[in-house]
Amino acid sequence: MESTERKIRTFKRGLRLPMHKTVTEGKAVETAPAPKQVVIPVNQHFGAPNQALVKVGDYVKRGQKIADAAKTGTMTVPVHASVAGVVKKIEMHLQSNNTLGLCVFIEADPEKADSDTDFMLSLDPQTISKEDCLTRIREAGIVGMGGAGFPSYVKLSPPVEKLGKIDTIIADGAECEPYLTTDEAVMTEKPHRLVQGIAISMRITGVKRAIIGIEDNKKRLIPMLEREIRLAGLEDAVTVELCRTYYPQGGEKMLITALTGREVPSGGLPMDAGCIVQNVGSLVAIAEAFYLGKPLIDRDLTVSGDACCTPKNIRAPIGTILTDLPEIFMKIDHHSLRKVLFGGPMMGVSTATLDIPIQKNTSGIVLMTDAETVFDVEGPCIHCSRCIRNCPCRLSPALMNIALESGDLDDAVRAGLMDCIECGSCTYVCPSRIKLVQRFRVGKQRLRQRLK
Repeated sequence: MESTERKIRTFKRGLRLPMHKTVTEGKAVETAPAPKQVVIPVNQHFGAPNQALVKVGDYVKRGQKIADAAKTGTMTVPVHASVAGVVKKIEMHLQSNNTLGLCVFIEADPEKADSDTDFMLSLDPQTISKEDCLTRIREAGIVGMGGAGFPSYVKLSPPVEKLGKIDTIIADGAECEPYLTTDEAVMTEKPHRLVQGIAISMRITGVKRAIIGIEDNKKRLIPMLEREIRLAGLEDAVTVELCRTYYPQGGEKMLITALTGREVPSGGLPMDAGCIVQNVGSLVAIAEAFYLGKPLIDRDLTVSGDACCTPKNIRAPIGTILTDLPEIFMKIDHHSLRKVLFGGPMMGVSTATLDIPIQKNTSGIVLMTDAETVFDVEGPCIHCSRCIRNCPCRLSPALMNIALESGDLDDAVRAGLMDCIECGSCTYVCPSRIKLVQRFRVGKQRLRQRLK
């Protein structure tokens, strides 16, 4: 069947959004000049905290491990130096989640910032043991690069009782957030690494089927992806499927439903629906960890928005602060800049400053002007039910909000608080401009504190 005749899959509810992708769509990834300094957060993953392994005054090589957990647990990944240079200080600094976190400040050696490396030896993932494969992925510091920062080796080592029920690996290339085009650029430039990452994941888990899921605004990528699948001899195991360009198509639960027809149960994980979902960037990083010995020290991301004079997809060392890049490479209109978003406009986090480092899970930085930003004052809920009709998880945001306003966390949980994926659809459609997602995030934090 020709690509143009493929079935286009989707899920129920959700939104059709203005995408704002044209200014960076189809653009190659440009490598940023090595900054004079990087600020590398010690903790960039979902899980147990790390500790710094270096001290002030140490010289570190690019790729050298600089932070790890005191005792290697099942939910930790190390952090590596993204440039060669000298550790100038180790102190608290503001991160993209608007919290202070311990960071290692490295002053780059202008002569050896990129060239003095401490990479791992390359490994053949098809000949070493599965345990050694998982160890390599952990030691490379690879996490989910779609935003969550979940350790990739943990996803690939589910409990034994679940492993036998998992039959599908999904490479998430939907990239449904407006403005962002970095996943498209990665698939365009490194389709062979993507397929290698899928093959490694299949080998580790024993899964015999994989799907690359992309939205139909990226269907031009199908021929090159299928060519790499054929060259790898995986045409009977790996397929490319089109999904409708619809938000939040790239969410794990939505993508699983669209591609397999299954649903993740309430309170469950993708493995409960027989799937493992990995972002395409994470799969590329996995392949590079084996074949290049390279840990996750660079990040591809989109920098866009009307206050960005040079919108583009860039590859920058982790820890780079955007304003440290030369103006000839990255020019920002500070006069018109009104809002800074780390991530996309729907699920990203608004920050009060640009003095924040790029992290492993930074998929984009959106620099918005007044024309792109809504600062409406909240009004009362008018019980229109738009949030309920558009919630892709089929929850009741209005009821969750009422419960949280009254301080009843248990009632909010019964209405679906912990099943909310924080996609922002409810906030987007609310005519009263109620900041629903922000309230749900606070509610979850309050619940976690109570459980502690």
